[in-house]
Amino acid sequence: MGRAVEFHERIGSTNDRARTALREPGGDGLAVVADEQTEGRGRRGRAWLSPPGRNLLVSVALRPRAPMELARLIGFSAALAAMRACTTCSGGATLAIRWPNDIVDEAGRKVAGLLVETAVEGERISEAVIGIGTNVNWRSAEMPDEIAARSTSLADLAGADVDRVALLGDLLAALDDELRDLENGISPIPRLRRHSWLDGREIAVDLGDRRVTGRASGIADDGALLLDSGGELLILLVGEVVRVTDAPAVGALS
Repeated sequence: MGRAVEFHERIGSTNDRARTALREPGGDGLAVVADEQTEGRGRRGRAWLSPPGRNLLVSVALRPRAPMELARLIGFSAALAAMRACTTCSGGATLAIRWPNDIVDEAGRKVAGLLVETAVEGERISEAVIGIGTNVNWRSAEMPDEIAARSTSLADLAGADVDRVALLGDLLAALDDELRDLENGISPIPRLRRHSWLDGREIAVDLGDRRVTGRASGIADDGALLLDSGGELLILLVGEVVRVTDAPAVGALS
């Protein structure tokens, strides 16, 4: 990953550029980095807010070589890579993964978010674009009120500004390791479970057409969230956690 890095001071979307690069020579493994996105997006089409030159906005273009049952877990592998890279410059703060792939601190404040977009041909995932946005030097005191209460940055955690170029190098190296594991048949799920922030917490999950509540009870082998909802075990392959109502669970992070 990242054997070539393409930098833009300003671009519409790094994910869109990475997808286009897969149709060009040398596109596989290209990392597209920008100081500013004018059309950056998160999951469910939400805008990704980031002031120019403060954070790390990167998308990696990939033609997965892992079999379908593992390639479909690529978002979890990418989340583990992002958590690992962020931990190197978090000032010793413990980071975790909030299903499906947000990187958060112990209080659940978001440090980084991922948007993974894939294309399927027959029985395989033929293309993947891994977009990662990390709050690096954007202090929570400078963030808009609507996100400041539930977000933080590496600079906040470390108490000093962070070198974005060094973080990019750590991130691409970690991604390379994680994707090599997938190609070698190693699932990311056991490690995802060890770093899951939700386990044991009372949550609400938006499924699009309805909202369900219950206690997060773990992660299935296929990456589904297990939710104990009034004694009924729900298996959620997709959804968005929109509320966490209890205090941090003892032993939730390891």
